Amino acid sequence: MEGGGARNVSAAAAQTKGSGDDGSCKPLPPCCVKAKAGVPESEAKCHATVVSGWFTERSRSGQTREVQYFNNPMWPGEAHSLKVEKILYQGRSPYQEVLVFESSTYGNVLVLDGIVQLTDKDECAYQEMVTHLALCSIPSPKNVLVVGGGDGGVLREIAKHDSVETIDICEIDQLVIDVCKDFFPHLYVGYEDPRVRLHVGDAVDFLRNAPEGKYDAIIVDSSDPIGPAQELVEKPFFQTIARALKPGGVLSNLAESMWLHTHLIQDMLSICRETFKGGVHYAWASVPTYPSGVIGFLLCAKEGPPVNFLTPVNPIEKIEGATKAGREMRFYNSQIHRAAFVLPTFVRRELEAHCTSTEKKKPEKSATKPVKMKIMRGSAITAS
Repeated sequence: MEGGGARNVSAAAAQTKGSGDDGSCKPLPPCCVKAKAGVPESEAKCHATVVSGWFTERSRSGQTREVQYFNNPMWPGEAHSLKVEKILYQGRSPYQEVLVFESSTYGNVLVLDGIVQLTDKDECAYQEMVTHLALCSIPSPKNVLVVGGGDGGVLREIAKHDSVETIDICEIDQLVIDVCKDFFPHLYVGYEDPRVRLHVGDAVDFLRNAPEGKYDAIIVDSSDPIGPAQELVEKPFFQTIARALKPGGVLSNLAESMWLHTHLIQDMLSICRETFKGGVHYAWASVPTYPSGVIGFLLCAKEGPPVNFLTPVNPIEKIEGATKAGREMRFYNSQIHRAAFVLPTFVRRELEAHCTSTEKKKPEKSATKPVKMKIMRGSAITAS
């Protein structure tokens, strides 16, 4: 997930006290045996975010009343850490700092500006879901655009669809591409497909210059909506995407965590409901190294041939060669696809309440029938 949100995992203690009167220690679970066997780490800092052998991304309060953030203000009051075995790469591009390290339990880890982007162990969940929730919802996608995604994982997944003829990717940072070639070859393999056309540059400019109605699907694998990436969750950007999509074309967009960012999800849903008249849905998946362990996706369809995101009309299991040896799915399947749109009760309530309140605030137009939004049990957002 290039620039696509901060992700990592909390460390478990290597040993726990028993609850009995004798205070004896419980047997260590298998996952902690390796941690206990490790020797004490050096106190030396080998990187600003690596202290005593642990990489940490966190938000914290300072000594003053003003809240101070370390790395990212998207998840205040939380700390997430990974045990570092070895730092493999440190560098800086014109856009961001790039760090790669080998972790004890999640394999190699890509970090941009102190924020974990992906790990060897759980990258499959994000890459597969953000891709196939969109491409398996439309018949025979042919032209696909990836915004961001410099690591190559989304390209790898798109390439499993034999109907696709061209795969454009617009990534702003060449260094991310080069580093992933060296340290994440299982992701970089996506660039080796002959259908891929790489454009290194600003995605907003690329979309403005794209032919109208060119793409069947656009997948946005972008940064958290802070700083320069803020414009990637604002209405003009979504309008530009809609212009580049064919009628009935689909968008798959990172949509944060339902545990931490319902306010951002509500804002994005409001914008997309105004822009994409073919349908707007929210889905989610488990990604252990994303803050809260859950990541969300916004699925939108441009007005045109009807799109039913809830049931894959182009199931991955029936695509020739998509699941052959060396290309097997690790996370996504058609059952997971359907389940991804089933929202927890508290999320349904919050999003439904927001939909209702925003509709009430809109001025009445006698010539236009208002769009009514409802959240169905077992689904996401539905327009009628």
